[in-house]
Amino acid sequence: MKFSLGDDWQVTPAGGATGEAYIAQQGDQKLFLKRNSSPFLAVLSAEGIVPKLLWTKRLESGDVITAQRWVNGRELKSHEMNGKNVAQLLSKIHRSSELLEMFKRIGNTPLTPQIIIENLQKKLSLLQSYDEVLEHGLIYLFKQKDRVEHSKFVVCHTDVNHNNWVLSENNELYLIDWDGATVADPALDLGLLLYLYISESQWESWLSQYGIPLTPELHLRMHWYVVSQTMFIILWHIQRNELDQVERWERYLVELVSDSSN
Repeated sequence: MKFSLGDDWQVTPAGGATGEAYIAQQGDQKLFLKRNSSPFLAVLSAEGIVPKLLWTKRLESGDVITAQRWVNGRELKSHEMNGKNVAQLLSKIHRSSELLEMFKRIGNTPLTPQIIIENLQKKLSLLQSYDEVLEHGLIYLFKQKDRVEHSKFVVCHTDVNHNNWVLSENNELYLIDWDGATVADPALDLGLLLYLYISESQWESWLSQYGIPLTPELHLRMHWYVVSQTMFIILWHIQRNELDQVERWERYLVELVSDSSN
C-alpha cells in the first residue's frame, strides 16, 4: 500500500479474505487501514457500530483508504452470541434510520425473496451436474415465497458470524466487516444468528432482548432465509471443489427442508 503516512509508520497486512486491510503502527499508536471499505463507514462509526473512523484519503489511483481507531479486543466466542449486548447491538443496527437512508442514497435496492430465488437459479444453472438436494431446497423456497414476503426492510449485515463481533477491553461491542451488507428483511440476520448459535428454547428470550416477540410468521421467515443462505454456502463450496464441506452443508439443508414439512 503506497500512500503517505510518513516514514516512521510501519504498515503490514492485517489478513482477511480480501487482502485489503492493513495495520499501521508508529510507536504506541496503531491504526486499522482498509482500501475501498464500505461507503457508509462514516455512519457506522458515528453510531458506534464500528470503531471510530479517523480519516479518509483518496489516492491518485482512485482507491480510497480509511483509517479507524485501533481497538484492543477480541472476537466473541460462539457461546457469547446469546448475550444481551449482541441482541441489543443488532437491534440498534436494524432500527437505524440513518443507516437505511444512506443505503438508499447509494442505490441499494431491497434483497427480496424473489431476487434471492433468481440469484440461486442462475447459480444452479451453471452447475455441471444435477444436484437433488439443492433442487429440493429451491422447490421449498418457491412454495413458501409468498408466505415470507415482508414490507419492512432494514440494513442487514448478512454475515453475523461470531468472528465479526469484537469486544474491546473496555467492554464495547462492535460488528465489523460490512462489505456484504444489504437492505433486506431483518429475519435474514436473525435467522442466521439464532439457527447457528442459540438453542431454540432460548429464541424467545433472545428476541425479547432484541425487542420483538417470536411469532410463527417470524419463525417461518427466519427458516426460509436460513434455507436460502445454506444453499449459497453449498454453491460456494461446490465452486471451490470442497466436497467434504458440500456434504456437510447438504446434510444440514436436508434437515432444514425436512423440518419444514413436519
